[in-house]
Amino acid sequence: MKIAFDYQIFSWQSFGGISRYFNSLALKFSKSDHDIKIFAGIHRNKYLSSLPKLIVKGYELTKYPPRSARLFLLGNHYLTNYQIQQWKPDLIHETYYSFSNRTSNKLPRIVTAHDMVHELFPKQFRKIDHIAQKKISTFNRADHIISVSHNTKKDLVKFFDIPPEKITVVHLACDIFAQTNSNSINSSFIKPFLLYVGARGGYKNFNRFLEAISKSQKLINDFDIVAFGGGILSIKENTLINSLGFKKDQVKQIGGDDSVLAALYQEATAFVYPSLYEGFGIPPLEAMAYECPVISSNTSSLPEVVGEAGEYFNPEEIESIKLSIENVVYSPSRILALKAKGLERINHFSWEKCAEDTLKVYKTLV
Repeated sequence: MKIAFDYQIFSWQSFGGISRYFNSLALKFSKSDHDIKIFAGIHRNKYLSSLPKLIVKGYELTKYPPRSARLFLLGNHYLTNYQIQQWKPDLIHETYYSFSNRTSNKLPRIVTAHDMVHELFPKQFRKIDHIAQKKISTFNRADHIISVSHNTKKDLVKFFDIPPEKITVVHLACDIFAQTNSNSINSSFIKPFLLYVGARGGYKNFNRFLEAISKSQKLINDFDIVAFGGGILSIKENTLINSLGFKKDQVKQIGGDDSVLAALYQEATAFVYPSLYEGFGIPPLEAMAYECPVISSNTSSLPEVVGEAGEYFNPEEIESIKLSIENVVYSPSRILALKAKGLERINHFSWEKCAEDTLKVYKTLV
């Protein structure tokens, strides 16, 4: 089978969960009997360099010049459309949402739905953001839709009135980072710390997590907070941190590569995931892989992913967040139990299984 991935997400993202997902699929497909090619155009994605060169048809720029992204998207549309038609794949897997019909109508096409954040939290996105409209166009055009969780499938049916039989659930997985870089973080910490990973604004609920810590005299005395990724702490965030009674540098933001993140998972007392909504939620799986206890929201797809390997709380109730964290970090037996359950839980998720289940969807169309 000849499988084509289009350029879209590799033009939008230098790093990110969706482009990492397609990179992981392509790597697994390349080790099978199937022919996979990513028509990336002139892209800015950093993951593609890790793939065999024959898989990727495109050229990487370090970054696009300012205000030029849409020009590159338009150019890549015409360039890769021609390249795909010349290659004659059996199907195309569109890597993001668009208004345009990217290739010949004769090609079966697949799209993956990752979440419904734009539909559930429209006020948290710019008015000029047309992702919701692009989704409608893409879903109507697609012959089949892959959903990353049963919860997202439910939302697809609810928001877009898509027939359930047009949607197949294929769970994601997480990458295990072989090397760690603990030397780069140890000197920064005196007290034990709680780890938060990713963007912090809006539905990610970081502020309520900080408020929960501040309401517990024990937690605020005993633990630092480390936020990995998401950019430096804003003036507004620092103002909130000071108003909640945290000491100077008690709440830290750290950036870095996968080795730094792996070291943080290994060193943290627990990983806390207070998000109001996730289409899937990869960070809890990463934490489990490094034997870091998971304390998580009980909303959306997270119970589906975390299973019995997490301590849950209501992310809209500060008292619930506080009590769940205290129940774990002050209980050695609960910490050991969550570590053991986490190691068992991650066996249910792998990129091999994700690729196998995705191929089964392809085969129903070809």
